[in-house]
Amino acid sequence: MMKNFPLTPVEGGVCAPKGFSAAGVHCGIRRNHSKPDLAILKADVRCAGAACYTTNKVYGAPITVDREHLADGHAQAIVVNSGNANTCAPNGVQLAHDVCKLAAQALGVAESDVLPASTGVIGQAMSIEPFAAGIPDAAARLEASPAGSLAAATAIMTTDTHPKQAAVEFTLSGRTCRLGAIAKGSGMIHPNMATMLLFITTDASVAPDVLQTALSAVVPATFNQISVDGDTSTNDTVILLASGLAGNAPLQPDTEDYTIFLTALTQVAEQLCRELAGDGEGATKLLECTVTHAPSLQVARDVSKSVIHSTLFKAAMFGADANWGRVLCAIGYTPGDFPIDHVSVRLKSRAGEVFVCENAAYHPYSEEEAAKVLAEKEIDILVDMGCGDAEAKAWGCDLTYDYVKINGDYRT
Repeated sequence: MMKNFPLTPVEGGVCAPKGFSAAGVHCGIRRNHSKPDLAILKADVRCAGAACYTTNKVYGAPITVDREHLADGHAQAIVVNSGNANTCAPNGVQLAHDVCKLAAQALGVAESDVLPASTGVIGQAMSIEPFAAGIPDAAARLEASPAGSLAAATAIMTTDTHPKQAAVEFTLSGRTCRLGAIAKGSGMIHPNMATMLLFITTDASVAPDVLQTALSAVVPATFNQISVDGDTSTNDTVILLASGLAGNAPLQPDTEDYTIFLTALTQVAEQLCRELAGDGEGATKLLECTVTHAPSLQVARDVSKSVIHSTLFKAAMFGADANWGRVLCAIGYTPGDFPIDHVSVRLKSRAGEVFVCENAAYHPYSEEEAAKVLAEKEIDILVDMGCGDAEAKAWGCDLTYDYVKINGDYRT
């Protein structure tokens, strides 16, 4: 369990930490001129950088370029488009490089310090013209303010119903530090690091290798524990930039400051996990499954994700049906060797809690009470494995008629 440290939520998203500005504009990738489709995030200084990407064998061209540009552990700007994913296009990598070149000219930074990202329909042709118009426009609108972060968070949305941001303040080496983030993702969400994009900034001083270690430690417990529909995106990208402008002593592993930083990163990540899962395409309910007393951390993670990924269970939650057998079924087909004889399940919301399963069997409960609990917009599924000390969480959503409607005509 991670120790509790003082963390204060603050406004400003990716612009909350010192040294970061952001903007979002409409550049013409989307036909709907009322929807922004290009975002820029710029740092005042060259930053330490870290990233995690999709494990899909088919991945977007920007990921190829990001890996190349982050090879030295540094970056200074991020350029993101929505509306058309730069994936499976014959000119994709060249386009991503051209985008970086345009951004470098507009922002006054090195081309190799620009990280591209893209989200939207896969396999559609793209041209450089919208970027040539939009990048200078966005560069001129950059703001180191909450408005700048909101504009960028809005511009990266696809089927999201609202922009997603978070930020916290904390202390390292006696210096006030901040960490902020913006995210998008509503469908094609089943990360294994959907189209999930997530950009995190901090003004803490962290060397690139330590920054990557921290991000790689947090991603498996958070962003990899989301599932909306079981489809791992071709474009999943999480990028973390650290400006160092807070002036703290550079973080070292196995220190209290490092643990504080991990705690801040985890808190922001978990908040965005809830927002991403709760805003799943067509969703009406956020599902959070907490597994306790599992024989290992891997089993705890796998079981919790298996439950919230179950199509049958997701449908039951949409119908406010306390069909606990579907939870047991999902636990049972989870990979791994573990006993299920002592599994118990509780369903909980702000309306109350019902104990529906004990020792992998029915536990008497009121169907009327269960229906009230499951009528709420946020449902907790509490699974006690009864055979160890490990625990983990996963986040998902219900499966509704609207999910099919949205994805039945996604390209129109």
